[in-house]
Amino acid sequence: MDYQPAFIQAAYRIADSSTNIITPMNPYIIIVLSFMREYDKKAGIGTLIALMLPYSICFLLTWIVLLLLFVFLGIPFGLGVEIYL
Repeated sequence: MDYQPAFIQAAYRIADSSTNIITPMNPYIIIVLSFMREYDKKAGIGTLIALMLPYSICFLLTWIVLLLLFVFLGIPFGLGVEIYL
C-alpha cells in the first residue's frame, strides 16, 4: 500500500490509546472502580465504561485531527521521516 511505517504506527497508537480508557482489560480499572465506589456504591464496570466513553471519543477525534494536520501540512513525525499518502 506504500504507507510509511511511522504513519501506520501513529495511527495504531491513536486507536489503541483512545480505547484503553474503556477496555475491561485495563489493569487500572479495579483501582478506578474502587475510587468510584466511594461516591456511588452501585457503580460497576458498565457504569465506569459509560462515564468514560465520551472522553474516549473526544480523545480519538482530537488525535485523528492532529494526525491529519501532520499529514496534510507535511510536518515530519521524526528525523528523516517524510509522510506521504
